[in-house]
Amino acid sequence: MKPNILLVTADQWRGDCLSAAGHPVVRTPAVDALAAEGVLFRRHYAGAAPCSPARASLYTGLYQMNHRVCRNGSPLDARFDNVALMARRVGYDPTLFGYTDTAPDPRMLAGNDPHLKTYEGVLPGFTTRQLLPEHERQWLSWLRARGHENATTRDVHHPTGDLPEVNRAAPAYSAEETQTAFLAGEFIRWLGEQDAPWFAHVSFLRPHPPFVVPAPYNDMYAPPGPEAFVRASDRTAEAAMHPYLAYDLARQSKGSFVHGAKGGVGDWSADEIATLRAVYYGMVTEVDAQLGRIWQALKQRGAWDDTIIVFTSDHAEMAGDHWSFGKSGFFDGSYHIPLVIRDPRHRDGAGGMVERFTSAADILATLAERLGSPLRNAIDGSSLMPFLRGMEPEKWRDAAFWEFDFRDIAHGAAEAHFGLPSNACNLSVLRDADFKYVHFAGLTPLLFDLRADPQELRNVAAEPAYLPVRLAYAEKLLGLRARHLDQTLAMTELTESGPVRRG
Repeated sequence: MKPNILLVTADQWRGDCLSAAGHPVVRTPAVDALAAEGVLFRRHYAGAAPCSPARASLYTGLYQMNHRVCRNGSPLDARFDNVALMARRVGYDPTLFGYTDTAPDPRMLAGNDPHLKTYEGVLPGFTTRQLLPEHERQWLSWLRARGHENATTRDVHHPTGDLPEVNRAAPAYSAEETQTAFLAGEFIRWLGEQDAPWFAHVSFLRPHPPFVVPAPYNDMYAPPGPEAFVRASDRTAEAAMHPYLAYDLARQSKGSFVHGAKGGVGDWSADEIATLRAVYYGMVTEVDAQLGRIWQALKQRGAWDDTIIVFTSDHAEMAGDHWSFGKSGFFDGSYHIPLVIRDPRHRDGAGGMVERFTSAADILATLAERLGSPLRNAIDGSSLMPFLRGMEPEKWRDAAFWEFDFRDIAHGAAEAHFGLPSNACNLSVLRDADFKYVHFAGLTPLLFDLRADPQELRNVAAEPAYLPVRLAYAEKLLGLRARHLDQTLAMTELTESGPVRRG
């Protein structure tokens, strides 16, 4: 019988924020329990940021250089295969709880279709059971039904009382009434209706900002000290490293992270940043608690031993590292994400930890192999099934690769600031255990010696002693991009005997 598939994403969850991965403070018992029966991938990276580009890599198995979802609002080309369409071909009805942030291909729709006015569309192939985009109206309606009459807007995220802008106070809703609890409950209710193998994608919004969480999570963790942060001595030193950093730090708004706050992130003190980091930790543990609720429901339903579970995120969160918040640029804090896969059919690798570099683009390849569903176009990811079987693949990548595009098609802000065309407002990163090389299409590159400088505080790209290293990594990056140009039809040749395909 086919297995059940549960794909869980928790938006903006940092890859280091797992107690199973050795975090000194954060406790994640539900993910830890999953890792004990599955495999934890310790060097797993998003393919891009922010949400839409990152999810495009996760869902299509493609690097951004091929799927071309550059920003939130960039349409996903309708010709690409994806995880939902793949599952549908082998008999599942892939069902969504949450969101996928997939802007539709406008060529497939009439010009006045309202779906063309939002980037928060649904990935083709999914049946939507419970949508929950960022406006959260479905959750707010549910809160009102539970007696929260004032839950009419996202102002519900304001803690009650006269408080400073940055605080650890709890909002009016309880731990049983969070967006995460709402979605978990909707999935559990749906689970009770199933009498055949199923495929579900539970896409949690948290720990995505705003930084607020109910008790007991709001003050579960104390604000960490300076040693918990990866950053230069001050914002000025951080911004001086590269023109893009100066641009990015200057444009980060408080309101993106604390609901209703005014001004720029640069106005927050080190103590305020530490307070927000503590709240973020609490948000992580709140999501983990709801994951535990889902695990328990699967066991009570008798589905635990028939369900493959993939737990990951779309991208991470800087959370004060490099004096920054959100997800952008090139630092690991934005791209290092968790991945745990539990396949009850393969127990040889249970409890294992993989130190090889893995990518969000590998998820589709893994599920396609496990379900025996051929893909309709070439992809960039590779199947993780050997690791799940407790084996080491003969050939595997020796570096992580990701991309970030900072073009601004609607307003041209980045283009005007840097004096660059839109297609030059992007960067690519090649990061292995020794070095991180950051290549900008229109700006100067960066190079970090990770053995000597693991916090990425010293750009050595222009230092004469490192020029051979810089050249070598630029060549590696060029080679990677050349190998991963779309191979869908390039691997087919028409001959007198008919089409010959390779790979």
